[in-house]
Amino acid sequence: MLYWVMYDISENRIRNRAVKACKNKGLYRVQKSIFLGELNKNEKDELKIIMERLVDESTDSIYIFPSTREFIYDTDIIGNGFDRELVSNEVVSKFI
Repeated sequence: MLYWVMYDISENRIRNRAVKACKNKGLYRVQKSIFLGELNKNEKDELKIIMERLVDESTDSIYIFPSTREFIYDTDIIGNGFDRELVSNEVVSKFI
């Protein structure tokens, strides 16, 4: 299943750990605080546990949204969309 992972983390050190966790799970960075990729149930659960241990729930937030290719194909991107410095054309063509 495809997942969007979005976060708002105030501390740089914790934010860097969240980025590393997402990349280690094979997610692609599409904006500075947004990742997209395929995870199986176990990978998603592992990522959730890692993120829960990282964040300060009183100041930070993390969203892990499931999606499908149908929803991705029906997505409208207005403006720059993906951060071209972070995302290669391969990633855009893979999901959009």
